[in-house]
Amino acid sequence: MNMVFKRHSVRKFRDEMVSDEMIENLLKAGMQAPSSCNSQPWEFIVVSNSEDKTAISKMHKFAKPAAGASHLIVTLGNLNRAKVIRMIEQDLGACNENILLQATYEGLGAVWLGFHPIEDRTLKLKDYLDIPDYCIPFSVICVGYPAVEGEVKLRYDESKVHFDRF
Repeated sequence: MNMVFKRHSVRKFRDEMVSDEMIENLLKAGMQAPSSCNSQPWEFIVVSNSEDKTAISKMHKFAKPAAGASHLIVTLGNLNRAKVIRMIEQDLGACNENILLQATYEGLGAVWLGFHPIEDRTLKLKDYLDIPDYCIPFSVICVGYPAVEGEVKLRYDESKVHFDRF
């Protein structure tokens, strides 16, 4: 539970590269996520090139943090692997959350940038990274060392909890 309560979105990063080992740990955590029928429909593109990060940061108004991140992890849904295609968003959501929690554990900051299901965003990313048609560009996770320590706000709201019935 500690990582759950420490995790927060980080949008500004120090100019310091994250090690390959840490990136691999994030990917391992993502691949450990549950998925529908255990299909594990994910694929990843890891981006560390400054030119590519800058290009991706301009793909929509909320993608600006991508330019300053050490790495970007582009999460893709492989339609050929998904056993229940309509569950792929849930599968990838669980995968993304695992990556974000592992980033917190590693002392890194991260933010999840939504691309899917907004068509103009996904098409730009798909074209730029030459993503095959059988893969859905789901999101971009920006990863790096936080520029400043963020404040975590607890969000528990008892009024949203109902027992037995609404």
